[in-house]
Amino acid sequence: MSVPTIVGQKIPKKDAPLKATGGAIYIQDLKLPGMLYGRILYSKYPHARIVNIDTSKARELPGVRAVITAADVPNNFRFGFLKDNPPLKSGKVLSMRDEVAAVAAISPEIAEEALDLIQVDYEELPGIFDPMEAMKEGAPLVHEEFKSNVLKMPWKFVAGDVEAAKKESAFVVEDTFSTPWVTHCCLGTSGCIACFDTNNNLVMYSNTQIPSLAQNDFIEALKAFGHKNRKVRVIQAVIGGGFGSKLDTYAYEYIAILLAMETRKPVKIVFSREEEFFATSPRQCTVTKISQGCDKDGRLTFREMEMVLDNGAYTSWGATTPSVMMVPISSLYKVPNIHYTAKCVYTNNTYSQAMRGYGNPQATFAIESLLDQLAEKAGIDPVEIRRINANEPGELTPQNFKITSCGMKECIEEVVTRLNWKEKRGKHNGRGVGMAALIHVGGAARVYKSDGCGTIIKVDDNGKVDVITGSSEIGQGSETIISQIVAEVIGVPMDDINVINNDTDVCPWDVGAHASRTTFVAGNSALGAAKKIRAQIMEIAAKNLKESPESLDMQDGVIFAVHDKEKNITLSKVLRKAHYTPGGRMLVAEHFYDPPNENFDQTFRGNLSVSYAYGAHGAEVEVDRETGKVKILNYVAAHDVGKALNPMLLEAQIHGGGLMGIGYALGEKMVFEKGVLKNGNFLDYKMPTARDVPPVQAVIVETDEQDGPFGAKGIGEPGLVPTAPAIANAIYDAVGVRIKDLPITPEKILKALKEKEAR
Repeated sequence: MSVPTIVGQKIPKKDAPLKATGGAIYIQDLKLPGMLYGRILYSKYPHARIVNIDTSKARELPGVRAVITAADVPNNFRFGFLKDNPPLKSGKVLSMRDEVAAVAAISPEIAEEALDLIQVDYEELPGIFDPMEAMKEGAPLVHEEFKSNVLKMPWKFVAGDVEAAKKESAFVVEDTFSTPWVTHCCLGTSGCIACFDTNNNLVMYSNTQIPSLAQNDFIEALKAFGHKNRKVRVIQAVIGGGFGSKLDTYAYEYIAILLAMETRKPVKIVFSREEEFFATSPRQCTVTKISQGCDKDGRLTFREMEMVLDNGAYTSWGATTPSVMMVPISSLYKVPNIHYTAKCVYTNNTYSQAMRGYGNPQATFAIESLLDQLAEKAGIDPVEIRRINANEPGELTPQNFKITSCGMKECIEEVVTRLNWKEKRGKHNGRGVGMAALIHVGGAARVYKSDGCGTIIKVDDNGKVDVITGSSEIGQGSETIISQIVAEVIGVPMDDINVINNDTDVCPWDVGAHASRTTFVAGNSALGAAKKIRAQIMEIAAKNLKESPESLDMQDGVIFAVHDKEKNITLSKVLRKAHYTPGGRMLVAEHFYDPPNENFDQTFRGNLSVSYAYGAHGAEVEVDRETGKVKILNYVAAHDVGKALNPMLLEAQIHGGGLMGIGYALGEKMVFEKGVLKNGNFLDYKMPTARDVPPVQAVIVETDEQDGPFGAKGIGEPGLVPTAPAIANAIYDAVGVRIKDLPITPEKILKALKEKEAR
């Protein structure tokens, strides 16, 4: 292969014109013949006993085709990570988002009207909304059958001897940090259409991020519903944002299936914006106690962390985020002694789910804020303590992560230079600079038995290439990256690549769009398939040109001898010769790439990812002492990306992640009062808008990841991981107050300034 001409280029997203012109078909746009509209009745209380449900008036409403309750759910079916969540509730409701009944009708308006006719009698029960209170002896139990509100998931990692390290440390600091619930804010709300054929096979139209895993979940549901050995096909509509919100299956999907079973019609359920806020699962809130120490030279000696997570009433993937929190806790900087525990606690609040970074932002906020406190106590510049302890290539971390490539030091230096750190640091004049670093998985993350992705490539007689991939396009640009890789390897123009990625009947298996894995895993899968199809093409072309395959190359669909470009043949001619000869053949290749990473063992050790992504963010802020308002004057986000396959898309990911992190740092918070969401709309939920975008420098630091496709790492999530501590550290440098509870609002800054003046 010659020097890359497509990989490494700034190529706009292939799906951008379709989305920009309104041609993309979202779940909201889909309509099937005879389709009914489903709506869900939610609980009126966060914790209550259901005394009676009367659906008779709703059933009599003209246009209503079905009304179902828990009595219509066969075999006590439950879903979720711990199978603790029935799609329709009976006996008790445990949160405000609990589904009590559902309706299918010929129009959304009639379905909504029918919900008002369902009479539910409750006996309200005392709720528990604080995980600390929920852990106390005698606290009301959310699930009586479990005998405790603490989940039986013993998250614990120990390396070395923390107590001995504490005694030997020259400097020790400790503190407590907390983070709130925040939500994904996808422009495309959640939705699905469930429909059955005459043999009770299910077709599910969905905007899920995990088509293969969702297919498995729905097969299990059909078994419970009395339809064993039935086929399930998942067809993805265009996904209007995911960020982890669509990484699990939810009650509304099972309710749509039950309504479709009942009516024998396609049933569509699409969330309103209000439902998207209160009935989908946010990033979990945390309370973190942390201590860190260093020797007299600034070398980190230990890190001790104890976290409590509000699990809410049921268990989705949010309860497993302590596993990814371990990544920075064990391996951000060189720390020889680690002690970490985490508890997930049932409450009557909403239950949590995966969200971009998967626990890493919460852990990194505590680690990187306290690292600045440690540097101050030790009398070391915050940059210097990071330089001293920075990760390096070849390192084996306490959790047995094998660090191959690592650009952490280079990222730190980019921030230092671009913020003019030496000149601007330590003025305490209302302006300040701060920094934070990150580590995240960059080469997949093995949380299932398989972490793989399949690709099939077929080439037609005219040289057009269909790439059928298991990966999902959720706006991150995977179609474009995969097209670049395949076009580069085969030697055809980008426009000749067509990516098919939305149908489990057609596409190979993939574990889903999460863990920053698509470029690395789906990219390697596409790379393998493309190499195989290229080998087939060159073999046929070599016979036609009377050359060896190794002496040939291809560019723009023309195959030529490297030593004599006049000796050439077009790809389409080669393909037709292969097809239209006796015993002809069509060119098809497949490749399944399952990365050589490891599941954790019982001590939570194992090389979770083939590669690790590093970065450093820095902020220069101005704090108004009269109002407490923070203005970001300059924001630098430097990321080790391996090799940049498409700098334009990388910069977009870094910008998007950074802005999501700024929202997390300065404004976003879901306000719950006794389980009731008080700001479930875009007017009251303070996420940044285009007017709030500060100057952002997205800096690409290239290393060469040996196992990545063309040297690349995954970069989907890291962009928001260190944002909050970088801003918190800058605010401290500006006005000398440290806010340890996100978001950092003007009210908190003013309160801290007053307390500081009073001391």
